Amino acid sequence: MLLYAQPASRIVRLTLDDIAHDSDGQVLIRLGDPPTPVPGPFAELLLRAKAERTNMNTATNVDARWLFPGRRAGQPLHHRSLADLVRDLGISGQAARTAALRQLVLQAPALVIAQALGFHDTTTTRLASEAGGTWSRYAPNDHAQ
Repeated sequence: MLLYAQPASRIVRLTLDDIAHDSDGQVLIRLGDPPTPVPGPFAELLLRAKAERTNMNTATNVDARWLFPGRRAGQPLHHRSLADLVRDLGISGQAARTAALRQLVLQAPALVIAQALGFHDTTTTRLASEAGGTWSRYAPNDHAQ
């Protein structure tokens, strides 16, 4: 949620297939297209969450593909449950997500961030402008010049 500014409602919809490795062994997470590389410390936590999923011993979740299986058959963890867990850690989800997204658009063009993380480009462009981003002259489709 905090690394890639994703809302709880999107995080709980992740499946095991959304976590992968590329040919170099880099861990990737599919939030947009193409999948996004995951940095070292977080990659280890993500792989551990994938390997040690909770709520897998009930009859309703034996074959669940959700990264965060819920209590109801065929459903992921409810997004409010995840948001409550984050809030219990003392983290304001909305404020933290906005701060993370602002930081991301300072590091790369808003259009690239939008595509990679599944955001609308007007959202990332607006946040880049508000944050004082310097990628305004980026030409996403013309790399020959």
